[in-house]
Amino acid sequence: MDKALFELGISKRKETLGAEYVEKNLAKADAFNRPFQEAMTEWCWGFGWGDETIDAKTRSMMNLSMIAALGKMEEWELHLKGAINNGVSVEEIRAIIHAIAIYCGVPQGVECFRIARTVLTEKGLL
Repeated sequence: MDKALFELGISKRKETLGAEYVEKNLAKADAFNRPFQEAMTEWCWGFGWGDETIDAKTRSMMNLSMIAALGKMEEWELHLKGAINNGVSVEEIRAIIHAIAIYCGVPQGVECFRIARTVLTEKGLL
């Protein structure tokens, strides 16, 4: 493991997803999934999110589109919360969902709007 990338990954992961969420996930890691948690933190968050070529807001917007295309809606909800933390506006979220509906299908757009409404309402943004 590259300790510097792991530490950068922890920092980036906490900035986007929140320290409480990240610490909770790492605390419940066990011998079975700890290697994955460490590798994912180092690679995805340290190497990927640590590359400053793409700012966090843009990266969050890209992730919403890609995760929706994969149909991984629990992850989409998590990254929607992260996107809000990274400065993505309600109007931008709406536009992203429009693109998702066009390229991934209307049912996927409907699902994204359903989740977004719940998250945005909980955060007092709607």
